[in-house]
Parts: sequence; structure tokens; C-alpha cells
Amino acid sequence: MHDLSGKVAIVTGSSKGIGAGIAERLAAQGASVVVNYSRSAEDAARVVDRIVAKGGVAFAIKADIANPAEIQPFVDAAIARFGRLDILVNNAGIYKIDTLDTLTAASFDEHYNLNVRGLLLMTQAAARVLSEGSVVVNISSGLAKSPYPMVHVYCSTKGAVDTLTRSLAMELGPRKIRVVGIAPGFTATEGNAESAKGMTDILVAKTLLGRIGEPADIAAAVAFAVSADALWVTGTTIDVAGGMVF
Repeated sequence: MHDLSGKVAIVTGSSKGIGAGIAERLAAQGASVVVNYSRSAEDAARVVDRIVAKGGVAFAIKADIANPAEIQPFVDAAIARFGRLDILVNNAGIYKIDTLDTLTAASFDEHYNLNVRGLLLMTQAAARVLSEGSVVVNISSGLAKSPYPMVHVYCSTKGAVDTLTRSLAMELGPRKIRVVGIAPGFTATEGNAESAKGMTDILVAKTLLGRIGEPADIAAAVAFAVSADALWVTGTTIDVAGGMVF
């Protein structure tokens, strides 16, 4: 594993699931990690405790990335705590079922305010303090390229994330800041346990490697994206899905 000692990382939405896995992996490689949560301080504290128990450094900060007023204070608090920022992982997101019959304007706004606007404003605030060699990682989804009609709005937000990964890389490239997207396939988390009931066999059948993904699989890809091995990787989204097509 690449040594990230001396680096500081923010992982949005990291109190559970994929975000928690990413936070723990980056901390295991030596980074000081800001664990972000919007609701459950207890869940965030458990992630911090696991990191610290293994000799890592982590601190939890509450901020709702869907609320623009909380974004700059969040980044300021991270800088006040650790003095710098080198890695931003835009992981916070919302996923809800919506068909043409059930989707609403409120659900549309809820998805876009977090998955797209929040990601862009978070990157804007972080970019003010990121220096040469820093990395932004955007967590996308396989549904961006292979959408499913039960989740119209979510799929469209992840398509927007892929576009932003490219456009942000174009703007930040001259500053030698990389922007990389990671697109998971179906990954087992607390948040999707209910929606996956009865679908495991179908999802595994769509995955060439024959299993459902785990947060550690996505965390490993993020660890690569922020490492020296990925210094020539930017402006692109990497599928991390075991060959799955939704």
C-alpha cells in the first residue's frame, strides 16, 4: 500500500457504507482523515474509533453537503484541525427509487442538491486550499452509463458527476490537481440492504466476477486513484464493478 503519511483527506458521507470503507482505507495508509456525517454522530464516532484503534488519525465533522451554507465552514473546520487538505473524496449522495409515476419535484431537488450541486460546491471550497499534487475523487455509479428505469433521477445525477469529473479536471489540471471518478457496481452497504432484498441472484448474474461488491473494493480503487501510481490519471471515471452491467 502507498504511504499517505502527511496527507489530509476529507471523505464526505463517510459515517457508514462505501464512505466509511474509504475513510478507513486512507487512514490505514497514513492519511489524517476527516470523517463527515450529516445526521448520526454515533455512526461517525464508530468510524473514527475504528481508525484510531488501528493507529490512525481521524476526526468527525458534521456538515450537510446538500446545504450550501455548511460547505465552506466544513472545509474551514478541517483546515483548522489539520492545517492542510490534499485529498477530497466526494462520496456523499442519496439514492431513492423513482418511476415516472412516483418521482416528484421534491425528490428531484433532493437528489441534485446533494449528488450534483453539493459535489460541485464542495470541490469549489476545497479547491481554494488544495495545492499542487492534490487529488479530487468523485464517487459515481455504473448507473451513469447503464441506467435503470426505476431510478431515473439518481442515474441522471451520476451522469452529471461523470461530466463534472471531466470539466473539473480540465480546470484544475493547470494547477497539477487531478480529478478522478470511481464508478462502483452494486456494492453491499447498510443503505441499500433493503432495496437489494430478493435481487442478489440477479445482481450477481450481471457481475462477471460472480459476487456483489464490498466497500473495501471501492476503497481500494480510491486508494489507487490518490496514489503515485495514478499520477497520469485524471479527467476519467474508472469502473469498479467486477464487470457488472446493470
